[in-house]
Amino acid sequence: MSVKKLKPITPGQRFRVVNKFQELTRSFPEKTLTVGKASSGGRNNKGKMTMRYTGGGHKRKYRIIDFKRDKSGIPAVIKSIEYDPNRSAFISLLYYADGEKRYTIAQNGIKVGQKIISGEAVAPEVGNATFLGDIPLGTIISCIELQPGQGAKIARSAGSYAQLSARDGKYAIIKLPSGESRMILTTCMATIGSVSNSDHQLEVSGKAGRSRWLGIRPRTRAVAMNPVDHPMGGGEGRASGGHPRSRKGIPAKGYKTRSAKKRSGKYIMEDRRK
Repeated sequence: MSVKKLKPITPGQRFRVVNKFQELTRSFPEKTLTVGKASSGGRNNKGKMTMRYTGGGHKRKYRIIDFKRDKSGIPAVIKSIEYDPNRSAFISLLYYADGEKRYTIAQNGIKVGQKIISGEAVAPEVGNATFLGDIPLGTIISCIELQPGQGAKIARSAGSYAQLSARDGKYAIIKLPSGESRMILTTCMATIGSVSNSDHQLEVSGKAGRSRWLGIRPRTRAVAMNPVDHPMGGGEGRASGGHPRSRKGIPAKGYKTRSAKKRSGKYIMEDRRK
């Protein structure tokens, strides 16, 4: 996995850093695992704009990803590693022994032709999915469930991972990418290894047009607005805008917005801010 810096033959390529996509082995998706995806342009069902700075972008097809890994005990072969426009990580196409095809999030280091399996008491090898109660302590894991059978919710983006640090009764304690340590039931599933495309964070767009391809429109700075539009707007000349805050007046730096009564708070052993 690597990136390359382009020669500055145009202004848009002067600072551009692109992904080489060396891991990819196929340039088109599996037709039976794709569905159409309509874009909203930031509008709701009444046509009213509810999300600003959203619209345009390249047309995409959604790849149906198997986040549950519920085909227990049936081995699968990795047929290809593919690009997915809907996420930062790469995806892998699996051919199961019973003939079914499925997409999963690709882990770092997996190869085409490799056999993987999910279920109870499987070997702790990269790409295999099993329960947190069966994974050795200290293992790097990703695609972690929060509730049994729910499907992967944590550590799904490019290069992300968590570490299984301890077990206490029916709970496993994992250290998350944010630095937070939390308890999760040992009956939840996780995949061995970190997520692929770890160099995603090194990419540089180089020009505003690439953001437009992603459906991101130009953003107006708060200090450039009028007082009626934003708390940081207005003032004579180039005013600094005062304390950083959101459009609704919520402070942006250091202000805690998480509810102290939130039900999941009791499972957090160590807060990410500490």
